[in-house]
Amino acid sequence: MRAVLLREFGGPEVLAVEEVPRPEPIPTEVQVRVHAAGINPVDFKSRAGRGVSRVLGEPPICLGWDVSGVVTAIAPGVTRFRVGDEVFGMPWFPRQAGAYAEYATAPSRHFAPKPAVLSHEEAGALPLAALTAWQVIVDTIRLQEGDDLLIHGAAGGVGHLAVQIAKARGAYVIGTARSEQADSLAELGIDRVIDYRDERFEELVSDLDAVIDFVGSYGESSLPVLRPGGMLVSVPSGVSQDLLDAAARANRRATGFLVEPDPVGLAGLSRLIEAGHLQVHVDRVFDLEQAADAHRLAEAGHSGGKIVLRVA
Repeated sequence: MRAVLLREFGGPEVLAVEEVPRPEPIPTEVQVRVHAAGINPVDFKSRAGRGVSRVLGEPPICLGWDVSGVVTAIAPGVTRFRVGDEVFGMPWFPRQAGAYAEYATAPSRHFAPKPAVLSHEEAGALPLAALTAWQVIVDTIRLQEGDDLLIHGAAGGVGHLAVQIAKARGAYVIGTARSEQADSLAELGIDRVIDYRDERFEELVSDLDAVIDFVGSYGESSLPVLRPGGMLVSVPSGVSQDLLDAAARANRRATGFLVEPDPVGLAGLSRLIEAGHLQVHVDRVFDLEQAADAHRLAEAGHSGGKIVLRVA
């Protein structure tokens, strides 16, 4: 089968399509013919030797964790799917999943039925980003109806999904973004947009129940806008001990976060999608052979949505 491999850590040019053996499922696993694989910041960070590269070990490595495709084989112990079922998921993270390939194998419970209303490209863009937003909002913050939430990076690949999930739970949602992104965020239901370039959120909001920092640079400045007992979740870079100590002194809570495979979360996301409360914006679709170009665009940070590899 075709797969995109890196044989050394480095820039996008280290990504190349090679022929490799097709993986076969072991008990409790399914084999999936990959139709689309989403690209996330952890992909290009790991390609460069950062991200979760320590977990992945030494090259050769096949990157990617977002999968949308069709079940082509099942092993003993699998009862949730049949051959021919369309599925999507985020298998194995942070271990190697090998989504940039024609086939992938993983435990069946790392997948869920693909929502029928989504194309494979849309479904392939969702799992890692949407599960990150879901697990932060639903499982970590435990956001309730009427809560006030500030999202830094609200228009980003994870942020625009977090806005929708939070609104579906009845929260009042404020986001930092560029003013030209305000209209698209309004379509997603956001209540207020603060332009981080010429407005200081610290002077405009206070007594919030929670703050999510998808940018990674707003931790310390966000603590004062929380109510006593409020929670800050810093996603891309975690939290330092200094920030944890500062939160404790201020009677606030702070935590880092790392997403994990989650069939319950995938099912919850599917319900929101099917009810029309959650949509994903796919900015660009590249063929598998264009993985290096896809990484260049993703790493430049100028995309207006998710970037996806078309595999099948």
